[in-house]
Amino acid sequence: MRSIQIIGLLLGLLMVGQGCQQDEFLTLKNPNTITTDTYWQTPSQFQSGLASVYSALQFDAVSGKSLSNDMCRGDLAGTESWYSEIAFRNLTFNDNTEYVSQRWNQLYVGVFRANQVIENLKKEGIDLTEQDKKVLGGQARFLRAMFYFWLVNSYDGAVIQLDVAKEDADFSKAFSSQEEVYQQVILPDLTYASENLPKRWTNAKDLGRVTWGAAMSMLGKVHLYQKNWAEAATFFKAVVDSKVYSLMPNYLDNFTDEKEHNAESIFEVSFSNALKPGVNSGIVDDNIYEKGAEASGMAVALGQLSFGAYNTTLPSYYAHELFVNDEPDASSPINEGRKQSARTYASIVPINGDGLYYQLPIGKKPGWAFGQSAYVKKYTNWYHWTQEDAVYQRSGINFRHIRLADIYLMYAEAILNRDGNAGVSEAMAAIDIVRKRAGVVTLAQYMDKNGGKIPLLHRSYIKGARTYLAPDAGVLLTHLQRVERPVELAFEGHRWYDLVRWGIVKEIFTELRVEEEWRQKNIDLKNPVAPLFIRERIRPDFTVASTAYNPAAHDYLPIPTGEVQSNPNLKK
Repeated sequence: MRSIQIIGLLLGLLMVGQGCQQDEFLTLKNPNTITTDTYWQTPSQFQSGLASVYSALQFDAVSGKSLSNDMCRGDLAGTESWYSEIAFRNLTFNDNTEYVSQRWNQLYVGVFRANQVIENLKKEGIDLTEQDKKVLGGQARFLRAMFYFWLVNSYDGAVIQLDVAKEDADFSKAFSSQEEVYQQVILPDLTYASENLPKRWTNAKDLGRVTWGAAMSMLGKVHLYQKNWAEAATFFKAVVDSKVYSLMPNYLDNFTDEKEHNAESIFEVSFSNALKPGVNSGIVDDNIYEKGAEASGMAVALGQLSFGAYNTTLPSYYAHELFVNDEPDASSPINEGRKQSARTYASIVPINGDGLYYQLPIGKKPGWAFGQSAYVKKYTNWYHWTQEDAVYQRSGINFRHIRLADIYLMYAEAILNRDGNAGVSEAMAAIDIVRKRAGVVTLAQYMDKNGGKIPLLHRSYIKGARTYLAPDAGVLLTHLQRVERPVELAFEGHRWYDLVRWGIVKEIFTELRVEEEWRQKNIDLKNPVAPLFIRERIRPDFTVASTAYNPAAHDYLPIPTGEVQSNPNLKK
């Protein structure tokens, strides 16, 4: 990580095998050999071991370019048939699909490394104070909880490993349900972390380490996913009321390499492209050529093909329309004279977008045809480079897993579910804090202008004039699901998991397929028109998914086939 020196630990060497006893010479011990008995002793050794846990966050399927597969499962993104992401856009993935096994394997590497730290902190005679043990353990247990949270919400459960595997039986454990993993691992780990981590790290070199706020935020999120609304609201409110965090004035600051670990960031994974080994695409964990943070491939997955990237993830027409409806507040100085909202400017680039794109006028290079109405800006280097790093395919932009705006929106959701109509005023206030920072018309402003009603901003232009409704709890929850979370958090890795926990995947996919069919019949592709200016064809993002979707088969990834073959007890 950038602020935590990552030392390339050869952790496999610590699991020293038991050799066959042949003769006395072969059983002599080398006094210079590092073993698990001799390694885990000093503060620096534990810090190095902990650094290896943090470094597992940098894996492609945890915080990197492979998350494009998850993005393409929801309603905000599409892709093309020649990219591997099409298996997730069309829901044709299976237990042998690369990302299915990649995400499982990489998350369990993180679990294994966290378990090493946690287990060795219990040893007698190590050179650590009790406070050191608590703080080191709090970090390791938070990270283990995160790996397991991603596992249970990716695979609908997990194999619980709380100790470093030592015997054959340890590799043949049964699959546990989400509830079992929450109760046995995630909640206890996050509770311990919240009780033992600092609110802030005072030393600059510790930027990037997890904090009390990250643990409290995740406790709230776990309870939200379990529909424990009162508990979720309590944890989120504690984070907001702590005043440790604040929204950045400029929305774009959350997705560049210029203001990382900022006031809005709660849990962030560090990347750096400053050091490049002599191989292309060498974005691997514990690279011996790098003595600091490793780079991300996210920008290459999201950026435009004409600028050295692959654009394997493209904004869906639904996402594009949401940003068209993200109406700037003319009185807000945040918009800096742009025609579109600050969120649009930072998130996507349509052909009629504002400003420069990779230092050129938008449309200067080809790519604005064949059904592409917009490209993803978020987490790409469009704002300061002339193109992406096409040789090394590397980017130094940190990935933010939790930021304060997300907390406000989850808090609004929790209190609406907890309090019903009695919670509308408080929920609207939380939502409008986020909208005001984005420089868009707030819900309160809409109500003032429209007789106490708000517009249904998720309705497509295909459906005609806007519909306005009074914001009761049901209307506001739909607004959160269909407008606020997708617009504020687009392409940040949350959307598919939101759709699944709300149970609205089928509803939305069916609706978006109907809109695709309307466009195919009614849009003149030779004469592009507002608001999307689509040329040449209508990209069929939901043609297959809308009919193929089956919650039992598609809400969660299957257990990788290799895991099932090697563990006879591994069945859901």
